[in-house]
This record gives sequence, C-alpha cells and structure tokens, in this order.
Amino acid sequence: MLAAITGIKAWQNTLGDPVVRATTVTLPDMPADSAPVTVALISDIHVAGPDMPPERVERIVAQINALRPDALLIAGDLVSEKRSASHVYRPDQIIAPLAGLKAPLGVFLVPGNHDHWYGWPALKRELAKTPITVLENAAAQAGPLLIGGLDDDYTGRDDIPETLAAMDRLEGGRIILSHSPDPLPDLPQDSIILAGHTHCGQIRLPLVGAIATQSRYGDRFACGRTDDPAGTAIVAAGLGTSLLPIRFGTQPEIWLIKFQPPGRS
Repeated sequence: MLAAITGIKAWQNTLGDPVVRATTVTLPDMPADSAPVTVALISDIHVAGPDMPPERVERIVAQINALRPDALLIAGDLVSEKRSASHVYRPDQIIAPLAGLKAPLGVFLVPGNHDHWYGWPALKRELAKTPITVLENAAAQAGPLLIGGLDDDYTGRDDIPETLAAMDRLEGGRIILSHSPDPLPDLPQDSIILAGHTHCGQIRLPLVGAIATQSRYGDRFACGRTDDPAGTAIVAAGLGTSLLPIRFGTQPEIWLIKFQPPGRS
C-alpha cells in the first residue's frame, strides 16, 4: 500500500501540470511613474524522454501564455542528456515549442550547465530562429525593467563585472537572471536574482528534506523566495528532471513576479 501511494505521488509530482506561485517585489530603481510589470519565471525544462517530450513542453507553453505575463524569463537548462533518458531530442525539437511563448515585453533566456554540456552552439542557432533574446553576460531592456543575464555559474562561464557594465549602459529597475542562484552574494548589495538549477531538491523526503541542491550554499537559496542579507533570490523548482526522471516532494513551477516601483501597494 505504501509503495503504491509513493508511486502515485511521484507520478503526480513528475508529470503534473506546473503549479503557479506568485510574489511581489518592489524595485527602488524602477521609474516611479511605471505601472507594475508581471514577469513569468521558468527554469530547468530539461527536454528529454520519458518525462519531458516536446509535446509536454507545448502544453506548458500554452499554460504560460494563458497567464498573460508582460515578460518571460527562462533560467536555463533547456535540455537533459541524462543517462536515464529514454530519448534525447535534437536541438530543433528542443527549441521549437518555446517559439510559441508570448509576452509583450519579450522573452529572455540564459544558458544552464546542461545546455553547455549538451551543445550550446547548436541550441543557440535554433534559438536565433525564434523571438527569444539570449543573454550571456549581457543586458536588455524590458519596458521599465533592466535585465542582466549571467552565463552559467555552475560551469564557470558567468562574468559579473561584464554583466554589470552592460547594465550600466541602460536604465530601469534592475534584476539579474541566472541559471544558479549562487552568484547572489557576489552581486551588489540588495540585488534581485531570478534563477533555477536547484530543482528545489527534485527529490525531497519526509524528515530528511532535499537529497541535493547542487548549490555551494546548500539550502540557503534552494527553493522559492529568500530575502537574504545579500539580497533577494527567487528560485524556481524547474519544470523537468535531471539525473533521474523522477520528482518526489517537489512540483514543477511557474513563478509570477509582480515588479513595482516604490510607493505602490
């Protein structure tokens, strides 16, 4: 009986529709006359069989579009080349469903460690055929928001000074998009970082918690919103899976983050 209940929960956690979580962040440098901007954050899509074929990504894209975000941020790891995968897809198959994402202020993406391990140049060529803006230690404007996109920290490709310099050439409420939340303590004080990578542990056991977070800070920024002395981290649990095609005790997530200027309630 216990095995059956455990199996059902794992199936629901792995293959269920993403849950939508929401929070509000006040940006002190967002223009005071700006209307609030709602940003959807997703991460760790990990397209691979058996749990995340492109057809499932298409359904999730429709779910995201129905939320009508002003902008959409993708915090890396589009693919999984895990040994347990029943099927590893081609770059065009991985990227094609993402071309359907819609957000009036744009869709922005940073690469993750699995993207680099799989073959980032091939993925990037396919992304260039879509409206998605790729940020690799670069910055972009999204209405009253200023997005600094770090390349992957886990594989040592992030360049914080280069990204901050790119941001200094633009204006707006400043947020950092990164695959991993680990750069936060190395950013300017009170920075806002949106990230993934940890999967919120992917497998979280009762009384034990997350088996692993793949963060050098352990559970410090492992999941959800963390208001830390270094700044604020919002870390999505991701959509797909890594290493094993199983979730337990965590769910796929879409975050809706309302950014507003000071003085708004």
